[in-house]
Amino acid sequence: MATNLLDALARTDIAPAVLAQVRALFEQQQSMLVQQQATLGQQQAQLAEKDFKITALTHELAYLKRIRYGKASEVLSGEQRSLFEEAVEMDLAAIEGELEHQASVKPARKRAGRQALPPELPRIEHRHEPESCACGQCGANLVKIGEDVSEQLDVEPARFFVHRHIRPQYACRACESVTAAPVPPAVIDGGLAAPGLLAWVAASKYLDHLPLYRIEQIAARQGVPLARSTLAQWIGRIGVALQPLVERLGELLRQRTCLHADETPVRQLDPGSGKTRQAYLWAYRSGTWEDGPPIVVFDYQPSRAGAHARAFLQDWRGHLMVDDYAGYKALFAQGPIELACLAHIRRKFFDLHAASGSPVAEEALRRIAQLYAIEQDAAGLSPAGRLAVRSARAVPALDELHA
Repeated sequence: MATNLLDALARTDIAPAVLAQVRALFEQQQSMLVQQQATLGQQQAQLAEKDFKITALTHELAYLKRIRYGKASEVLSGEQRSLFEEAVEMDLAAIEGELEHQASVKPARKRAGRQALPPELPRIEHRHEPESCACGQCGANLVKIGEDVSEQLDVEPARFFVHRHIRPQYACRACESVTAAPVPPAVIDGGLAAPGLLAWVAASKYLDHLPLYRIEQIAARQGVPLARSTLAQWIGRIGVALQPLVERLGELLRQRTCLHADETPVRQLDPGSGKTRQAYLWAYRSGTWEDGPPIVVFDYQPSRAGAHARAFLQDWRGHLMVDDYAGYKALFAQGPIELACLAHIRRKFFDLHAASGSPVAEEALRRIAQLYAIEQDAAGLSPAGRLAVRSARAVPALDELHA
């Protein structure tokens, strides 16, 4: 429109000098308008970026609050709640026992269904016969018509005993030589601990999560001195003795075609600094649908660098189920096929829905639940059967979710 106006002015009798000034003013204002539009576009982009950051921080704050104050704002972890419930049950049992002791008549109690004791446990029978086989009222002989059987579960705490290895020595007078049986092999040559004791110490530390000083106290209650320094040395020697087994498990694991991998941080003492630093425990697991029992191998490393996964898997090629951690990306470039974890995807939608009640996130959670239900229905099938169910039901559901 402004260009048309200039053309119309050019056809009039206005002096050329005036027309040049008008044209220059117009071009200046047009340039300023372009600059203002560019500035406005930048400001709008900055505002959109700030709105995105505010939304992301709001969701993150809601997520942290849910982690800190969630479940029903109890501020109790699952283990703490379990301990609290155990304490309440112990107090109730103590009160009921005191009432039974004080009362002359045992009060009737509603008992919950008791689970049957495992049949493979050894049974020690205790027979309780009446004091007399004659009737206490008429004196006639009693006849057995049945028996009442009840069972109580008992436990024998760690029982220490000693293996005495006696190796008689025989001498030959003719050649003046001595013959004796060879020394039995041991996990620790010349050590005090038998294999059973070493297994108990390792299971107590790594399965029952007992610190060595508590194992020391357990042994001390039975008069057996086991110093913590000695226990620590045993643990180190056990690790060396089991290393061939770990390596063999790793070899068998890498023969499987589908593996799961994950890493979790652990606190490690930093000698000399008086502090701890963060190390990582890498876990590798075989699929449960392949031949043979599932294998789990843990690889303790000082960092989360993806080079540790590449060093462990070596030249293995197969399908690897992982989260979206970037450390695995270089590994996939070398040949293994990535299987993405749907649970990690679902977690993001869950956090979004918990923070803002997003209907899109709610719809995604509903559709992912359908996929979980399909997997549950196919859990007991063979690999070919699961593939057929996934092709018929899961693939269309995934296509709809993508759309």
